[in-house]
Amino acid sequence: MELEEAKEFRERCTQCAAVSWGLTDEGKYYCTSCHNVTERSKEVLSTEAIPNTKIQAINRGLKRKKKPEKGWDWYVCEGFQHILCQQAEALKTLGVSPEFKNQVLHKFWKRYLQKSKQAYCENPVHTSRRRATVLGDDPSHSDWGSEPELLSDFSCPSFAGSGAESQSDGRTRKPFPSGTASQSEMASICSGSLDGVDYSLRKEKGIVKMTLPATLAFCYLSLLWRRETLTLSDLLRFVEEGHIPYINAFQHFPEEMKLYGRDKGIFAIESWPDYEDIYKKMIEVSTFLDLPRFPDITEDCYLHPDVLCMKYLMEVNLPDEMNNFTSQVVKMAGIGEVDFLTFDPIAKKEKTVKYDVQAVAVIVIVLKLLFLLDDHFEWSLSAIAEEYNEENKEDKPWFDFRKWYQVMKKSFDEKKQKWEEARAKFVWKSERPLYHSSIDRSVVCKRRDMVVNLQKQFSALVDPTPTNAEHSPSSFQFSWTEDDPGRTCFHGHSLQGVLQRGGRSLRALNSLYWLSTQKFCKSYCKHVTTYEESNFSLSYQFVLGFFSFLLRIETYFLHEEVSLIEKRLFKAKYSKAKKKSSRSRKVRKIK
Repeated sequence: MELEEAKEFRERCTQCAAVSWGLTDEGKYYCTSCHNVTERSKEVLSTEAIPNTKIQAINRGLKRKKKPEKGWDWYVCEGFQHILCQQAEALKTLGVSPEFKNQVLHKFWKRYLQKSKQAYCENPVHTSRRRATVLGDDPSHSDWGSEPELLSDFSCPSFAGSGAESQSDGRTRKPFPSGTASQSEMASICSGSLDGVDYSLRKEKGIVKMTLPATLAFCYLSLLWRRETLTLSDLLRFVEEGHIPYINAFQHFPEEMKLYGRDKGIFAIESWPDYEDIYKKMIEVSTFLDLPRFPDITEDCYLHPDVLCMKYLMEVNLPDEMNNFTSQVVKMAGIGEVDFLTFDPIAKKEKTVKYDVQAVAVIVIVLKLLFLLDDHFEWSLSAIAEEYNEENKEDKPWFDFRKWYQVMKKSFDEKKQKWEEARAKFVWKSERPLYHSSIDRSVVCKRRDMVVNLQKQFSALVDPTPTNAEHSPSSFQFSWTEDDPGRTCFHGHSLQGVLQRGGRSLRALNSLYWLSTQKFCKSYCKHVTTYEESNFSLSYQFVLGFFSFLLRIETYFLHEEVSLIEKRLFKAKYSKAKKKSSRSRKVRKIK
């Protein structure tokens, strides 16, 4: 029957040249001599001639063309460029000006590509093993003035005015420079990117290697250049809250960018960004790029200590009157001057300013000036304030340190517990599975699907009605209002209980002060001072711990900044201590 139905098909077989055809169950012609199946099929008007065709086809499974495993040819720097674009777009949604991305971040990134000899130069590292010549001497090739093309078009579709602009068809790629013949084959085995293996092994002296923490350093440098209302601690907190791509940022790569093997160690990270590490990386990147002096930080800038102190005083629920004392400390210590605050990578590498940490350290010093924080004096002042507030309920209340401690301790413990729970529940695995080679892809994908299904089932058993834990981003982690009866707001409280009139001015009742650090470490030591909790009062420990959590930094880091400002503020005390130590050494030598 099949042979009679196929008699009308008279073409020769491409395999054996015979003319003997039959029909498969799907209605396609096959050669009865060599069993070669063609793509040609017989047009059937009635399905009675081919009984049970549909049922048999479903039982065997429909044959579908598999998508080719080979994706785009891409370089590691293009992956980082894509992540930078994601981070820039996220910052724009947070309120950063559009010029931050196109006018600043783009130029910094372009300068890095030129300095690292990956683009904007003759003989880039991708096309030749010879050292590239950076086109920096010719004005026509200046990395600030010219706009040559980047390595490809797809990585950064919104970097305006550069070769990174995307074409209308995202699948159409520009030809890459021709490399070695086996480069693409080696990449398909060991990594999805063309230079993943070489990049992971590359250790060239004087070249800053691009990493995921370096992307945040680039973002912060661009924010600092624009003098945006965003500190480094805010940037890292937004990253932690998921508002800025960082962890598993590679999962937003285009599907054609295959990522596996050595790429996993480059783009996958399972640790939160650390303030001190990002800060050091920022200085390293700015020095490598040979950036000029940044725009001046003046009194009307958000990063000025007077403005930041006002912001943090509101957030930690301290009286507004304390802002007068923080301004005096800033002025006396000389940390509010333009030359001191303005970032200059070349002129003063060792005198960079941590704006948010510095502002918080000033507040800690003011608390020590007013309340001493020795576990005795602050409680005696609290007793006086409590007695006054009981007797004068209609007047403006005096600031009660003990009551403030109780309110803040409760809020701090609740906030920290939620933060620790969120970190414990965080899923490090990405939605886009990572595998060591293209051979392992099917196995990894199956395991990943199984894990996702198990997680859904388990979460449904634990919490049938899961709540959305995402919150809208805000510069303030704590908010205080007078209308909230459950939490006392101390913004409008008076400091009269800790002040006394001396002539025409008011002076603090406290006439003592203890230095956070008596002796600083020597220059060859990595740290300035050490912090041992047992050596300090409980009040001081609480204040440091609370502010450290606010900025997501280590406690010793804030203690060090407090000690450095005290050194500028109390120069006479430190000079006396040095003279005493030198005299004691001379006496020992004479003996």
